[in-house]
Amino acid sequence: MEYFDALETRAPEERERAQMAALPALLAHARAYAPAYAELHAGIDPAAVNSRAALAALPVVRKSELHDRQQAARPFGGFVGAWRGRVARVFSSPGPIYEPEGRGADYWRTARAMFAAGFRAGDLVHNSFSYHMTPGAWIMEAGAQALGCTVFPGGVGQTEQQVQALVDLRPDAYCGTPSFLKILLDKGDELGADVSCLTKALVSGEAFPPSLRDALLARGVAAYQAYATADLGVIAYETSVREGLLVDEGVLLEIVRPGTGEPVPDGEVGEVVVTSFNRDYPLIRFGTGDLSAILAGASPCGRTNRRIKGWLGRADQTTKVKGMFVHPAQVADVLRRHAEVARARLVVDNAGGADRMTLHCEVAAPPEGLDAALLASLREITKLRGEVAFCAVGTLPNDGKVIEDIRKYE
Repeated sequence: MEYFDALETRAPEERERAQMAALPALLAHARAYAPAYAELHAGIDPAAVNSRAALAALPVVRKSELHDRQQAARPFGGFVGAWRGRVARVFSSPGPIYEPEGRGADYWRTARAMFAAGFRAGDLVHNSFSYHMTPGAWIMEAGAQALGCTVFPGGVGQTEQQVQALVDLRPDAYCGTPSFLKILLDKGDELGADVSCLTKALVSGEAFPPSLRDALLARGVAAYQAYATADLGVIAYETSVREGLLVDEGVLLEIVRPGTGEPVPDGEVGEVVVTSFNRDYPLIRFGTGDLSAILAGASPCGRTNRRIKGWLGRADQTTKVKGMFVHPAQVADVLRRHAEVARARLVVDNAGGADRMTLHCEVAAPPEGLDAALLASLREITKLRGEVAFCAVGTLPNDGKVIEDIRKYE
């Protein structure tokens, strides 16, 4: 089997040593380069952050905080140093949140994912991500060009014209959303156009269910997915064995309990938190807001990095109860006060016509008075009354939900 480079097949221990050894220099650079990190990491000795445990003690920066800091210090909220002339492009994502693109080749680290999807030098790639304001198209284009591919900038919309380009140019590969790929193929059928030239694809930007994957494969297109964000670029990608998504070599990934920065055991669903070794935009413990879990074992494809199960939902479960916002971090604060509780989930319903909160707690053997103590903590932290229900350890669903809103409105 071909690999993009030797990094993909190095021993996991070698990768871990290399990443841990690189952390202190990354933190020192970030603090000197980005005013936001001089504030966030004040009092932290970068040289001491050389393990996952030390990294886990650093604050998580979430998208909401990034947005707020950008509003206060435009355009990048202090996370990018002197940027004029250094940044090649500036993008805008909904929020708005502004993202820089540095001048390095394959800035978003997409070539590795494309290679795993079968893209090779000389391929013509039909790129159907938007080239307008957001970075999606540029993320894909940079990777394709780094591989030696040629790119047709199809963009979004104008379906019939894009089908005509498929007929005239006969591209080998596609990148864009999986749903638009199906639209193009269906439109080709409708128009009687031969679009069989497409045989491979790297898709992203939305869910890619097995049913759609199989439908595309039946049309002769082997499509693989990449998990990427506008802030970080490629985080993980699918390989030919289609068993989870392999973490990219350029990032360090953690799974944490939603609303906190606390890593969860492998296999437990939590929020994806990523540290990027990108010195132009050094995001350290960036909370993506996405849920996933570490997949056990090594990939049969021979690549040795860790794998995640893919996108499993959103981590921001903030909800409003009786006019008051309740956050996952508040549930975590309750648990910190009561070590007897292994895991918990706050369920919100309105079965009696009024909002009700019930804190479901996994406890091996509830000591006397624990329920009253939990209720007191819940009320003190959320300013709301609630109920407590105990359950056996391991019985709460492993889906990353800290707050579950099951209210029905008729």
